[in-house]
Amino acid sequence: MIQLFLLAGLLLPTVSRAEDAPVILVLGDSLSAGYGLPQESGWVWLLGRRLDAHRYPHRVINASQSGDTTAGGLTRLPVLLQRTSPAVLIIELGANDGLRGIAFDEIKTNLTDLVRSGKASGARVLVVGNRLPPNYGAAYTDRFQALFREVAEREQVAWIPRLLAGVAEDWGLMQKDGMHPNAQAQPRMLDNVWTALEPLLLDTAPAADH
Repeated sequence: MIQLFLLAGLLLPTVSRAEDAPVILVLGDSLSAGYGLPQESGWVWLLGRRLDAHRYPHRVINASQSGDTTAGGLTRLPVLLQRTSPAVLIIELGANDGLRGIAFDEIKTNLTDLVRSGKASGARVLVVGNRLPPNYGAAYTDRFQALFREVAEREQVAWIPRLLAGVAEDWGLMQKDGMHPNAQAQPRMLDNVWTALEPLLLDTAPAADH
């Protein structure tokens, strides 16, 4: 069941669980907010169903906002951490930074600060990488994608290279704007996240529950 969680004047969707269930906080942009899709189609919503199927006790709070950047995430994260005390923090930000041509050093610094804030709160952190459209040029897109790996490896947190691996290459899985995945793509996106996420779930699930 989906409930709404009131935080700092925002209504955030959360999967219903016991109040003391460990929280998975998703801090992302339109790719995690489910831009252009019914709420129940997005990969974050599907994550809640998969947790049920695998008998994980975690509840999901989706704090993703379309158009958000790493700087925006840094502004919002302190309150989110204080109010939700997540066991797992999924950071899916940076794509809008790259599209806007923000300097790589600034993106890297912001990502690092996001990760360190999550770690300082006691959360296990998962960095979700993205790749820019090919019209930005191979050198630029490769350097951008490498930022996520560099931050994750330096901070010793989990990461995945590309949320849209196996999706962005297939136009049948994209919306008409060519930028956002459609409903059919969402299970594949969840699969991409799940491989790195499940070890964190095992580490943060109460022993009696899993």
